[in-house]
Amino acid sequence: MSTIRSIPRLSLRRERWETPDADFIDVDFSESGTSGEPRPDRPTVLILHGLESGSRARPVLGFLAAVAKRGWRAAAVNFRSCSGEPNRLARAYHGGDTTDLAWAVERLTAQAPRAPLACIGLSLGGNILLKYLGERGTAVPSSLKAAAAVSAPADLAASARIFEQGRANRFYMRRLVRSLKRKTQAKLVRHPALISPERLDAIRTIADFDEAVTAPIHGFRNAEHYWKSASCGPLLASIRIPTLLINAKDDPLVPSWAIQQRAAEQNSRLTADITEQGGHLGFIAGGYPGATTRWAEERVIAFLDVEIASFAV
Repeated sequence: MSTIRSIPRLSLRRERWETPDADFIDVDFSESGTSGEPRPDRPTVLILHGLESGSRARPVLGFLAAVAKRGWRAAAVNFRSCSGEPNRLARAYHGGDTTDLAWAVERLTAQAPRAPLACIGLSLGGNILLKYLGERGTAVPSSLKAAAAVSAPADLAASARIFEQGRANRFYMRRLVRSLKRKTQAKLVRHPALISPERLDAIRTIADFDEAVTAPIHGFRNAEHYWKSASCGPLLASIRIPTLLINAKDDPLVPSWAIQQRAAEQNSRLTADITEQGGHLGFIAGGYPGATTRWAEERVIAFLDVEIASFAV
């Protein structure tokens, strides 16, 4: 699990983006660490959160602060239903949904055509990011110069099942399932045919939820079909921009780090930093306890700096 950390103090500005399908996503921007008028060529970094998280979660705020400290423009997407307000449609978000990311990348590029763009994906957001990059290969916008994925699952089936193993994982899973069920319950007011209240009440695990809600709502036959279709693992070989993969071998939620390590050995565009320790979105430098330096944030910023800083005037 990610370790407890202080919350960075940031001033965030929220924009609501109306999506092409009459829904919306909320995007938070941080200009902290910069001075003067925004430069049209200043790099922009887009951050994607994990399952049932959002732009105000500690790991996202940490990366927003690190990006802003570097002097770049920082933005964090809230997936549909994750900004504190239900989205309008019956559908929400899922681990393989790259449509909104592709649209957000295009929108940010249109806003600042001269600015290099990078993306950071955390946990499930990392799977979405890597899947997007693999799906598009050389067809990603030329503004998108680099990417990084931290604690990203490459095999969603393995991650869904590991939630049910061990007391800590089951405790965390119950929190996620309660959040998912609560949001789905709220949707029944506008979309009563979404799922029967009885079936929703019977859901106990992530696998149950994916079988009963995620899969049918988003056009998959069942949970297995969803996991197989949405996992980024098979697409890592097709990524064509410099991409950093950070995973820990002791991550209790992502047992598929070896998939990314093998992909990096075969794809020169990928760099895999596989650590012995770090947990899930942990990676505190200097050991435990008492250390506060976030190694992953520093490593990602250093990687992106090499890949995109030369494009900024």
